[in-house]
Amino acid sequence: MSSPPMIDGAFARWLASRAGQALLDLRTEMGFADAGALKSAGDKVSHDLIRTELAKWRADDAVLSEEDEGSRLAWAAEVNTGAVSRLNADRVWIVDPLDGTREFAEEGRSDWAVHVALWARNAPSPHGLVAGAVGLPAQDRVLGTDYPPAYPQMTVEAAAAGERKIRLAASRSRPPVFLTDLAEDVGAHLVPMGSAGAKIAAVVTGEVDAYIHAGGQYEWDSAAPIAVATATGLHASRIDGSALKYNEADPRLPDLLVCRKDLATRLLAALQRHSG
Repeated sequence: MSSPPMIDGAFARWLASRAGQALLDLRTEMGFADAGALKSAGDKVSHDLIRTELAKWRADDAVLSEEDEGSRLAWAAEVNTGAVSRLNADRVWIVDPLDGTREFAEEGRSDWAVHVALWARNAPSPHGLVAGAVGLPAQDRVLGTDYPPAYPQMTVEAAAAGERKIRLAASRSRPPVFLTDLAEDVGAHLVPMGSAGAKIAAVVTGEVDAYIHAGGQYEWDSAAPIAVATATGLHASRIDGSALKYNEADPRLPDLLVCRKDLATRLLAALQRHSG
């Protein structure tokens, strides 16, 4: 096999693509009769591939993967230095080998993803993400920071019709309880989708205008999509407007807002009214 690209953004795209193809092959091989077995196999196949390639091509970098043992634990760096080398590292890959296992195990669904992101200590942005790629294997596309998509614009038809309803991507299984009221407040309608990566990717591509999440996620759920979204020029923050931060001692990152910049002030104000 030839060597992967050495530039980090292109490497993230290459890695997400390879893991995505392995997952598509696994779907074909196993079928959908046993959803539980397919989910477990998908997590393992993608995690093992990503970990192997990172160890080979980025051996000096630390890694935080959802499938690592103890990945959800919060650590105190001064007590557990050996267990959390990523907190002292200058470069950390934050990966979700299979975002949306439920959708992955359902025949015909394409709203699942592979996340590969790179955090760097010397990054110029508050979130610290310097490269990332979101693989959408069942949609045959990868969104990456090496070639970020164009900023999403309203369609010609929508612009001609004047103000149209905001399209809010929402979890099809566990949307925030306040989201229905917020949508009514701002004149939006909810668009149910699967994985977090698929929802943020839909904002990046302009299929929806915003994604609001509250109620529990981890860094790997959003790192790669946020890297791509901000490279595209979209607004990304916590729902209180504060900055998203990655490679923290506690990997929980429970809420976020991703949207077109022209909607950020309006949606943050609505979040103040409804998310408290």
